[in-house]
Amino acid sequence: MTASTTGIRRTLTHTGLLAGIATTGAAVLALPFAPTATADDGGHTPAATAERTAAPTAYTPITDTTLGKAPTTIDDQPADDQPADDEHEDKPDTRDEDKPDTKPETEPAAEDTAEPETEAVGDQGRGARYSEDGTLITVPREEQPKPKPASDADIDRWIDQALEIMEDNGIPGTYEGIHRNLMRESSGDPLTINLWDTNAEKNIPSKGLLQVIDPTFEQYHVEGTSKNIYDPVANIVAACNYAADRYGTMDNVDSAY
Repeated sequence: MTASTTGIRRTLTHTGLLAGIATTGAAVLALPFAPTATADDGGHTPAATAERTAAPTAYTPITDTTLGKAPTTIDDQPADDQPADDEHEDKPDTRDEDKPDTKPETEPAAEDTAEPETEAVGDQGRGARYSEDGTLITVPREEQPKPKPASDADIDRWIDQALEIMEDNGIPGTYEGIHRNLMRESSGDPLTINLWDTNAEKNIPSKGLLQVIDPTFEQYHVEGTSKNIYDPVANIVAACNYAADRYGTMDNVDSAY
């Protein structure tokens, strides 16, 4: 072998050796935990398989499919001694806002144990007094309470209303006949009660504008009017109904009836 040939072979051998070292190093880097390859009898290192020398698959970050962004890394978290900007921001306390209001809108009304109020509670007669057994306490005639007449306007209004009801029920009578008897009997005071005559002594005193006793009022009461004997309109209508039955009309009455 010539000197030039020997030099070329040495150069090739040197170059091949470097290439082998480079290949071995790449294999070691690619598979750091792979078992070390052993040399064959000829002193050559076996070539690494495709599985060992293949480059690792490129890393692809896993994204949060719900939020559409990569999971937060440690670097993204605030330091323990540095809370996030919004963590301690003053916020209104809404803990009770979403809770249902358990209080009733209104307090339940206390049970009313009082007896229902009737149209006429007791006797409303002016100056009337009753004993414990309900009997009227009579007085001498001179102690009869003085009447307190209603206004002319009120008296006129009551008579007009009574006349409308009387017409609807076929009860005769005129304004003049009603007004004349009304002023004689009570002086126009709807709360007048006779506390001294024979009816008073019998515990059935005459009451109201036209001085009607309770039994007569109940018998001749006209449906649709008040059941309170002291009601001005109800008293007039019942008295005129009685007078029509006894005297033909209130216009025919000129004295106590």
